[in-house]
Amino acid sequence: MNAETNNSRRQFLKAGALVGGGLVIGFVIPGARRLSAQPAAAAAVASFAPNAFLRIGNDDSVTVLLSHSEMGQGVWTALPMLIAEELDADWSKIKVEHAPAAPAYFSPVFGMQGTGGSTSTWSEFDRYRQAGAAARAMLLQAAAAHFKVPVAEVRTENGEAIAGKQRVRYGALADAAGKLNAPDAATITLKDPKDWKIIGKATKRLDSPEKITGRAQFGMDVQFEGLLTAVVARSPVFGGKVKSFDATAAKAVAGVRNVVRIPTGVAVIADHYWAAKQGRDALKVEWDLGPNAALDSTTLRAQFTELAGTPGLPASQAGDVAAALAKAAKTVEAEYALPYLAHAPMEPLNCTVKISPDKCELWIGTQFQTLEQKTAAEITGLKPEQVFVHTAFLGGGFGRRANPSPDVVFEAVHIAKAANAPVKTVWSREDDVRGGFYRPAFVHKAKVGLDADGKPIAWQHVIAGQSIIAGTFFEPMMVKNGIDATSTEGVADSPYLKDVPDHRVGLHSPRPGIPVLWWRSVGHSHTAFAMESLVDELAHAAGKDPVEYRRGLLADHTRHLGVLNLVAEKAGWGGPLEKGRARGVAVHESFGSFIAQVAEVSVENGTIRVHRVVCAVDCGVAINPAGIAAQIESGIAFGLGAALHSRITFKDGRVQESNYHDYQVLRMSEMPAVEVHIVPSTEKSGGVGEPGTPPIAPAVANALFALNGQRLRELPFQLAAQAATPAKA
Repeated sequence: MNAETNNSRRQFLKAGALVGGGLVIGFVIPGARRLSAQPAAAAAVASFAPNAFLRIGNDDSVTVLLSHSEMGQGVWTALPMLIAEELDADWSKIKVEHAPAAPAYFSPVFGMQGTGGSTSTWSEFDRYRQAGAAARAMLLQAAAAHFKVPVAEVRTENGEAIAGKQRVRYGALADAAGKLNAPDAATITLKDPKDWKIIGKATKRLDSPEKITGRAQFGMDVQFEGLLTAVVARSPVFGGKVKSFDATAAKAVAGVRNVVRIPTGVAVIADHYWAAKQGRDALKVEWDLGPNAALDSTTLRAQFTELAGTPGLPASQAGDVAAALAKAAKTVEAEYALPYLAHAPMEPLNCTVKISPDKCELWIGTQFQTLEQKTAAEITGLKPEQVFVHTAFLGGGFGRRANPSPDVVFEAVHIAKAANAPVKTVWSREDDVRGGFYRPAFVHKAKVGLDADGKPIAWQHVIAGQSIIAGTFFEPMMVKNGIDATSTEGVADSPYLKDVPDHRVGLHSPRPGIPVLWWRSVGHSHTAFAMESLVDELAHAAGKDPVEYRRGLLADHTRHLGVLNLVAEKAGWGGPLEKGRARGVAVHESFGSFIAQVAEVSVENGTIRVHRVVCAVDCGVAINPAGIAAQIESGIAFGLGAALHSRITFKDGRVQESNYHDYQVLRMSEMPAVEVHIVPSTEKSGGVGEPGTPPIAPAVANALFALNGQRLRELPFQLAAQAATPAKA
């Protein structure tokens, strides 16, 4: 580090309210912004703002201040493993805290503080290791002075510095090391992977004890003296507005303090949740339902289907598709449809807000601290740095807690401002399922021409569905020539299309007025179903085994082929099965990881039963194999629930589903046995929180076709409603 950085670091250390003695290592993203005055832990102000840091205390503790949110995906463990590896730390002494919200903690991917897109681990892989290595170098210097020996004679191991028979714990060296200049980044040497002792080792999660014992604090757990609770009456139709309301009966409910109108509806503020809910139930509101009062799922499906029958804007194209189709020995046509989906996290949305003249505090489980800070600043008139975000554990995110549009924080700050008191705003699950943001519905129409050997030579593919980016501040950055890449990812960049000389992928992005948002695995949640179902149909049309057919198409795509071969081996593809069962396969790349799955299914009394799922994953360097396996299992459960049950439907402008009884997710009794096999790799780490979801629906669909010849092309699967419809040939 240069002199300016070292000077800034020393000034940072003077802000002792944050550190309390010991050694602090900050590590900065190249080109990231610095602040002239940075709030730290709601107390100290310092001129140096590290993007993240580790703190070694006199008690031997090693604390990692994490700029990413923990929502079950395991970054609370995986990222500290990177630091601990290079630090030679005692793993039992590792502690983790969520960082405050500030530009200093911006993600190198998003340009803001946020967690999503399965980016946390790979984007921090080098930065966190460098922090651990820098701290170790400073501890070595301090130990050499302590032992009165050259640095070269000192080594580190399990939280100790050792020279000959002399040993000293890191905690005893922390103060002395903290007074040294940090090493220049160019002089830091990271460990050779062959010497890793922590990275790559299955490691139990650091947050598990807190969650098992109930000590972990989620947003819903926040409670303090004087805190009120609010719920909001919102329009039953998206885009509707309040015409008038009568709060007389609501205010008569014991515990109700106030009823106020806010931009999204009418808020009832009370001493506790039940009083607020009863007050809302008693509220009389007259709504102007607006232009979406006639929204209907059947009509929307017909509109999307009609759009998918026309070319659309080009997302990917090469050659002359029409001419190539005319020369094909055989053609396959298929249509696939997927519904709107809710995120339905276990912890409903909530946000606690406390406003004072020069400060606004938020307690929330969020995926995007910067957006929440910006929203609160705009409403209160404060500067963003005057908004303090206390990030809680997230009781499920799946993209729902990464909303760039006005949402729970927008409402919560308006309510606290109107109440002139601290207020926790709570959405019930019904509020969220009926009035939240959804994974868009999509229709895919494809026509593929095959040569005499069954190889694709022409591919025409049109996608119709809402853009999740259009209308947000991300649009100028992420929508190019009318194409939202999150709508076409997994098709436009598919390895199958790369080798087809004549192909075209078209996109329609209608705007029916339904609020939409990224949902676990984003575009891959629908494109993988269409592509892997279609490739299975091509294999059947070519008269070839589905695995062998894919091997031919993926011959030049090593990592795809690697997971396909591994999953086929581990699943016993082609081997004997119990009577009444069949296997289906799917392979897909998303978020830098390659996943292949084989599902083993049966149909029992008209109900689809998935007995076993074998999964092979190549996610590059596997930091925590235990965490990877858990996330793949989770992704399979999430995707399987959507394949078998979940959908959001509209009638007369209103969402028909409301809670887990009618918006069904996977039940424990339906969870299949899952085997996860990780491909050893030295490639760059990819994501694992999302890639497990896309392949499961097509793997099940393909197994059902193998079982009974019924090709299901619409989610969720409905055996009784869909007759066996072989592909047109």
